[in-house]
Amino acid sequence: MKDQDKGRLAAAAAMIGEARPIAASVRSNIPSFIVMDVMRAALAAENAGQSIIHMEVGQPGTAAPRAARAAAARALEAETLGYTMALGNDALRARIAMLYSEWYGVAVAPERIAVTAGSSAAFVLAFLAMFDAGDAVALPSPGYPCYRHILTALGQRSVLLETRAASEWMPTADDVVNAVRRDAIKGLLIASPANPTGTMISDARLAELIAVCREHGVRLISDEIYHGLTYERAAQTALAHGDDVIVINSFSKYFSMTGWRVGWMVLPESLVRSVERLSQNLYISPPAIAQAAALGAFDAVEELEANRRVYADNRALLLAELPKAGFTSFAPADGAFYLYCDVSGITGDAGALARSLLQETGVAVTPGTDFDAQRGNQYLRFSYAGTTADMAEAARRLQAWAGRR
Repeated sequence: MKDQDKGRLAAAAAMIGEARPIAASVRSNIPSFIVMDVMRAALAAENAGQSIIHMEVGQPGTAAPRAARAAAARALEAETLGYTMALGNDALRARIAMLYSEWYGVAVAPERIAVTAGSSAAFVLAFLAMFDAGDAVALPSPGYPCYRHILTALGQRSVLLETRAASEWMPTADDVVNAVRRDAIKGLLIASPANPTGTMISDARLAELIAVCREHGVRLISDEIYHGLTYERAAQTALAHGDDVIVINSFSKYFSMTGWRVGWMVLPESLVRSVERLSQNLYISPPAIAQAAALGAFDAVEELEANRRVYADNRALLLAELPKAGFTSFAPADGAFYLYCDVSGITGDAGALARSLLQETGVAVTPGTDFDAQRGNQYLRFSYAGTTADMAEAARRLQAWAGRR
C-alpha cells in the first residue's frame, strides 16, 4: 500500500472515530427468565464437580418417548424434511384434533389446529392475532413469567390478577369485571394446571370465566400445556365451553419433548387465516423433524403414562418428606409437576434461600420472584419432574440442611 493511501485510510478512521455500542430497543428491555438463570448457576456448579439435583426447571427428566424417536429416525432416512405448511403437517394436525375427542369428547376440526415452534411461538402468534399494540391482557399472578415478558416485547400491556388460596389460586369472574372497568382489558389468559402453583381450575369456574369474557368482549386464551399431568381428577379443556377461545398446548410436558420445540394452538375459525399469515412470515413453518417425532409420540401412551406415574410417586414422596425439612405450606398440587411452597416462616428472601440451598445442599430450586414480583419472596417452586431416586435424595439433603440450621 502506498504511503498516500495509508494516510487517507488513517484520516478516514479518525473521522469515523471510535465505534459506539449499539443501543438495545426499549421493547427488548424485559426481565430475565429467572429459572434459566438458576439453571445456569446449577450447571456451573455441576461442571465444577458439585452433585446437583435439578428441581429448578420445569422439564421432564425423561427423553422423548421411544416411538417419537423412532418416527424421527424414519423421517431422517426417508424424507427430505423441507418446509411444511405454515400451520403444520396435515397428518399431525389431524392427529392433534383427534386427541380432543379422545381426552375430552370434544369435536375439533383439523383445519383449526396450528402447529407451532413450541408453545412459546404459539403465545407470540396468539397475542399478535388477537391484540394490538397498547392493548391490555389480564394474567394470573403468580404465573408463568414469559406471558408478561412476551406482551411487553410486543408493545402490549399485562394486567396482573392477584390470586390467592381463598380463590384456589385462580382468577374469579369479579377479577375479570374489575379489570375491564379499571384497565379496559381486551384479553384474559388462564392456565390450568398452573405454573408455578400446580393448581387446577374447576369446570364451574372455567365456564364462569368464559361466560364473563363473552359478556364483556374479552378474548380468552387457555394454556393447557400441563394437561395429561393430573393426579386426582382430569383437567377440562376450555373448548368444552365453546369455540370462541384459543387453546395452547405443547409436546413438551406430558409428551416429554421439551427440546424438540413443537406445540400447537386450537383456533376459532375466524383467526385461522390471520395466524397462518403471521406464521408464514415469522417462522415459515414449524420444524419438520420435530413434527415427525410428535406424530410418533401418539403411539407411546403406555410409556407416557408410566412417566406420569413416576411424577405421582415423586409428588407423594415430597409431600410427605419436605415438611420434615421445614417446608410445610404448599398450594394444592393438583397437576403439572410443581410444588409451590410458602417459605415466609423460614425467610423473607426466597432468592437468597434458593442460592443457599444450591450452594449448601446441591438442590436447585426456583424462587417465587420469577412468578410473582410482589409476593414471590415468600415462595419457592420445587419441580418434581426428575427421577424418584433424585427426589428422595433431595429430601434427604434438605432434611440434613434443616438439621444444621
